[in-house]
Amino acid sequence: MGIVNVTPDSFSDGGRFIAPEAAVKHALELLDEGADLLDLGAESTRPGSRAGGRADSPQAPLVSAAEEQARLLPVIQGILRARPDAILSIDTYKAATAQAALLAGAEIVNDVSGFNWDAEMAQVCAEAGCGVVLMHTRGRPEEWRALPGMNADAMLNLVRDGLTASLKLAAEAGLPPEAIVLDPGYGFGKSFEANYALLAQQQELLALGRPLLAGVSRKRFLGRTLAPLHGGQQDAPVEARETASVAAMVAAILHGAAIVRVHAARPSVEAARIADAVLDEA
Repeated sequence: MGIVNVTPDSFSDGGRFIAPEAAVKHALELLDEGADLLDLGAESTRPGSRAGGRADSPQAPLVSAAEEQARLLPVIQGILRARPDAILSIDTYKAATAQAALLAGAEIVNDVSGFNWDAEMAQVCAEAGCGVVLMHTRGRPEEWRALPGMNADAMLNLVRDGLTASLKLAAEAGLPPEAIVLDPGYGFGKSFEANYALLAQQQELLALGRPLLAGVSRKRFLGRTLAPLHGGQQDAPVEARETASVAAMVAAILHGAAIVRVHAARPSVEAARIADAVLDEA
């Protein structure tokens, strides 16, 4: 799953693809490099952001549903005009944006809140008959820096319970199980060490009965591990995390991930083929 950030403030590549033409060009390049599908997002969920806030709250998201759609829809249209068979996922927690994107030709909704931040999202997805990625998020981005640490077993249980609750919301809305993929939510409210513990135990989540998606590309916990190689005082910068991203992605595949969400398609495709070859002989 190739990532297309149509945002001015993404932690990874904010601003590079905010113009529709640039986003479409990048999306087509990802497909040419071997991405099987694309995940388009128009609101950053980096730590400290106001993503997930209520529209009627003082802490409302900085990106409204209208602005999110204004960024996304031209990109969806441009990609499908050039590649009608492209499979597009929309990274949003807003039901109105999901509905507009599905009408424009997207086939999957990737909800980082696991149906928890917009009460209408589950029903919108059920009525559309689309695919869904339900991700686990601990708290909201503006809260993450203040969250207490958790040991490995507690984190795994928290993620398992959260995904189970999301599956219940999906079932109540009428979504069939086969439409759903689950995402542990690396970096989303997890401490640096907890991400590795979760990755090491990721296969335990297969007991929930659905395929797993892992998004570890360029995440900050990788930069923290690489800090000693970059002077030791600060996390390795985003541009220095690509090799680590591929390594973490391979670990995710070997621990049960069926889909991996990546920024750089070509090295990820090559590494995934090797990981799959190992699994084929296991």
